[in-house]
Amino acid sequence: MATRKNVPDYEISNELWNKIKPLLPLPKPKKKPGRPRKDDKRILSGIFYLLRTGCQWKSLPRFYGAPSTVHDRFQEWQKSGFFENMWQAGLMEYDTKNGLEWEWQAIDGAMTKAPLGGSGTGANPTDRGKTGTKRSILTDGKGMPLSVTVDGANRHDKKLVKETFDSIIIKRPSTDEGIQNVCMDKGYDFPDI
Repeated sequence: MATRKNVPDYEISNELWNKIKPLLPLPKPKKKPGRPRKDDKRILSGIFYLLRTGCQWKSLPRFYGAPSTVHDRFQEWQKSGFFENMWQAGLMEYDTKNGLEWEWQAIDGAMTKAPLGGSGTGANPTDRGKTGTKRSILTDGKGMPLSVTVDGANRHDKKLVKETFDSIIIKRPSTDEGIQNVCMDKGYDFPDI
């Protein structure tokens, strides 16, 4: 009989927290005395909960703190580059333990509705011109994400290829070390790619 893990997927284990904690930016000094700062581990668990369940910020369980506090911390950490650093550190550890498969890579784009996306959106050509975004994602041969680029939904896949390859989060091995192939769908079938 299978047993359920003690920690749900969106809760941060102590082992993982010990790896993440050094990557966190130092908290900004408070201008006025007030309530003590909410625990970073609990706040990050709340962010993981939100990402895992897809709930709205206002629907976040109070266990993680006030939704506005969790959202403010998310924005603070996003601006500081924390999430990118966490992704990079995770990929480097994965590469050390399991090895990234650079011989075969795959790139593809996907459109998402973004009615409140602001200036980073574009008219979606497949959804009656509603605003949306396009994600261009590059993965290694095992499906590990190496790069993500986001643009307006009206941007063609081929125009995001260079930017997606240029934004690979870790150092890519030289092609002298081995052949590297890229799998693409018909949307990339242009001679200049």
